[in-house]
Amino acid sequence: MIIAYSITFALAVLLFVGYFFVVYRKQKDTWLLSLYICVCLVNLGYLLLSVSRNVEFALWANKIAYLGQIFVIMCMFMVIVKLCGFKYKKILPIILIAIGAIVFALILTTGYLPWYYESVDIIQESGGTILVKEYGQLHILYLIYVVLYFTAMIVTIVYSILKKKKGSHKHASLLIAVVFGNIGIWIVEKFIPFNFEFLAVSYIMSEMVFLFFYLTMQDYVHKDAVVPEKTPVVVEEKATTVVLVDTLSRAEKLKSALLYLPEEKSLTAKEIEVLEILLDGKNRKEIAEELNLSANTIKTHIAHIYKKFDVSSKEELITIADKSKISEFN
Repeated sequence: MIIAYSITFALAVLLFVGYFFVVYRKQKDTWLLSLYICVCLVNLGYLLLSVSRNVEFALWANKIAYLGQIFVIMCMFMVIVKLCGFKYKKILPIILIAIGAIVFALILTTGYLPWYYESVDIIQESGGTILVKEYGQLHILYLIYVVLYFTAMIVTIVYSILKKKKGSHKHASLLIAVVFGNIGIWIVEKFIPFNFEFLAVSYIMSEMVFLFFYLTMQDYVHKDAVVPEKTPVVVEEKATTVVLVDTLSRAEKLKSALLYLPEEKSLTAKEIEVLEILLDGKNRKEIAEELNLSANTIKTHIAHIYKKFDVSSKEELITIADKSKISEFN
């Protein structure tokens, strides 16, 4: 058992280090980073519990594992929200963190009050330490907490399919499979006692799948991003055709700008999203807030866009879009 938990903890740490230095520094995503940290905490708690030699140490190791578990599912939910293309108010993470802190405060009472565990002891089995406990009356609150999060994940994914948000139905189906996989393992472990916490492996697999989705979804191109939603307003005055560019939708401005993009060059899906907002005249900070990305990440995307269009400013891009649209209708 100790060897198994040592392997899972080492793997969790390696994945965190790899993600941080290879991916995060280029494309920052706080929730995915937090998920990797929480998975490390879960596996650290399980490892420390397996080497415990007294009840007090075992309880603190168990609390570390619970700390990771409480916030793992919160981070999973927030990552799914982002992958599905939904936006949220800044107050939402604060509320979720506060609720998680309250649940963890309940778990911290173990060993002092009979609220979460009525009784607890340890036994040595399968080459490691196992916590033997009898749940208290307030343990149901943690169960409700977990069930609500898993339900929220499923509802978010299903709703994104119905609303045809970012990504494909295939991606959404795989996300649902990941969620149900964790639910299945969690339920089985609640009713069938094992000497090994398989959630340690399940969480590691989940974070790897989320990273795969995150990287692939960054280059997922929206077909409707370059298709105009409405006919541009055209005012005819004598023999001259004038297009009122300010009345154009984002999609129309984007399509106009893409007409000027050299054939040998192309934009990623994320660059298209940035360009779409950039053509509205918004600055880097405003774009970062709308896309839930860091200002430095937006700065990098804008630099790539300028290089591909061979321009040096936002004003030049907007001028290009204006000229392309006007010439299209002359």
